[in-house]
Amino acid sequence: MTNKIRNFTDLEVWKLGHEFVLDIYKIIKQFPKREMYGITSQLCRSSVSITSNIAEGFSRYHFKDKIRFYYNARGSVSESQNHIIIARDVGYLDGEISQNLIFRINKITQMLNGLIRSAQNQL
Repeated sequence: MTNKIRNFTDLEVWKLGHEFVLDIYKIIKQFPKREMYGITSQLCRSSVSITSNIAEGFSRYHFKDKIRFYYNARGSVSESQNHIIIARDVGYLDGEISQNLIFRINKITQMLNGLIRSAQNQL
């Protein structure tokens, strides 16, 4: 029996991205208050953008539209990675936490690449 994907929430990449977003929200609570409108806001927005673009791409009818949103999600993954590196380098994240987040980001990127290839094969 195969699990049919009926909604974006059925996509494994969305699930992994959603867990990532929830962890980012937990982690940024520890950032200095002076960063509320800086790295905290940027990291929050870029991580949420990953799953938002996956959701929007999934709901698009035309495969070219799907691919565009999946590429946007991949860009948001890279942006999030950049913010994590900065947060680590300025001392807001310890090395183990940032390493775990980057490992997960790499997994999300791999899965997004598969989703993009799958949509491209439908063209």
